[in-house]
Amino acid sequence: MKCLVAIDSFKGCLTSIEANAAAAAGIRTKMPAAEVVQVAVSDGGEGWLEAFRRAIGGKEVEIVVRDPLMRPVKARYLVSDDTAIIEMAQASGLMLLAPEERNPLLATSYGTGQLVADAVRQGCRHIIVGLGGSATSDCGIGMLHALIDSFGSYGRWDDIREFDGISFTIATDVVNPLCGENGAAHVFAPQKGATPNMVQRLEERARLFADLSARHFGFDRSDVPGAGAAGGLGYAFMQYLGGHNQENVKCRPGIDLLLDAVGFNRLLSDARLVVTGEGSADRQTLMGKVPYGILKRAQVQGTSVCLLAGRIADRQSLLDAGFEQVACINPQGLPLAEAMKPDVAKANIAATAMAAIT
Repeated sequence: MKCLVAIDSFKGCLTSIEANAAAAAGIRTKMPAAEVVQVAVSDGGEGWLEAFRRAIGGKEVEIVVRDPLMRPVKARYLVSDDTAIIEMAQASGLMLLAPEERNPLLATSYGTGQLVADAVRQGCRHIIVGLGGSATSDCGIGMLHALIDSFGSYGRWDDIREFDGISFTIATDVVNPLCGENGAAHVFAPQKGATPNMVQRLEERARLFADLSARHFGFDRSDVPGAGAAGGLGYAFMQYLGGHNQENVKCRPGIDLLLDAVGFNRLLSDARLVVTGEGSADRQTLMGKVPYGILKRAQVQGTSVCLLAGRIADRQSLLDAGFEQVACINPQGLPLAEAMKPDVAKANIAATAMAAIT
């Protein structure tokens, strides 16, 4: 029997690699002779860089950039041939801030721009950026300032020529526009510490920036699906780095990019079962998150998929989508603080994966 294990990180508890190892241990306890293939996964946020490194190899580059509050922080990106893989959360992620520091009115994507600039200096001609886990809602203005500081003569964006011939792929499952009720400020900023008053101010700032940018360039990409990703960073890539040729910036679901890189369809060809999962599974799982991206691939080849999660809601919707099993790893009544302990989570994942094998 061959089983694939591809579980997303349990945020604040386990990485994808740790969760996979726990599930694999449980499967081998039940079936010692089973072939268990572990695939590190991410949709573009935390763990994106490490998942790609395991998939394609390459050289890690570490530099000092500015975090969301402009403090120095070490960040890494991956170079493989002429392609750079950037995890924007390394420089501009929510994980870099303490809860009391979260303020999307102040948080900047400047450090992400520094990563992009360094990759260009390294000679990379294709840059893939994972847009998950951001602390920012600055429409990518911080990133653009960093690029102007790196390459712009007299502080002018229009003087930059270093991006000629460079293509970008932004990885996100977000299809929201920049502005409006479904835009970056209203939908995502509250998760980053924004109060209702902050949301309104962020919305006004985004609309003003989009209006000024449209007047300058003669086109407006603020309504393009994905423009609202990472607090509007998607918009900055589309509007500014896409230039007049929108094909220069492509938007793709992060999990699809990663599964292509790892050769997931080939791995699936003779697998009997896929075990996937995430910290919390509900109806939103079916909106492009890691487990759903894996499910769609497995369904094409008729492979069963078991979904594990620390919390489950909308179970019937998940089953109706095609997951053969939907299992909560935590025993009923287990306190959250106990469930979030890494050793406890690993043991519970192992036990749940073992029970999933029939």
